[in-house]
Amino acid sequence: MKDIDDLRAEFEAFKKGEEFCSDGSCESDEEVDLKDYPSYTEALYAQIVAPSASGIYISRWDIKEIADVAGDSMAIHPRKRMFELLMKFAVSQERMQLVLDALEENMQKKIDIYVELGETFPHSKSIFDEKVKKAEKTIRSFPNIMKEYF
Repeated sequence: MKDIDDLRAEFEAFKKGEEFCSDGSCESDEEVDLKDYPSYTEALYAQIVAPSASGIYISRWDIKEIADVAGDSMAIHPRKRMFELLMKFAVSQERMQLVLDALEENMQKKIDIYVELGETFPHSKSIFDEKVKKAEKTIRSFPNIMKEYF
């Protein structure tokens, strides 16, 4: 458990704009090599659903909406299970494209919210800009996902 001095030091570093990454979850500039994962679904989960990688939190309800837009019906389960079911639906190139299009639409809505929040709260703009940058990078990786998956 952290003591109050550790928390103060972290907060001061954060206020100074230093990299706040004490839990090791910050993004690196390295491209994600999807072949490093034991399964492609796990690789996509790490790249797309993990907010530390994609900049966007994708909730269970988001996954359900993405599935609905793509043409699948899905019940609510834990996020990872729902993502696995979504990938089982995306067995063809056409279905995978539908999923990625729905995912991009969902992420774009959240990017728009982040941009608006950054404009409304200028002192927090750098935080939202970083999330937008990660999300846009994730969206740009979608064509590569199609190439590697099919």
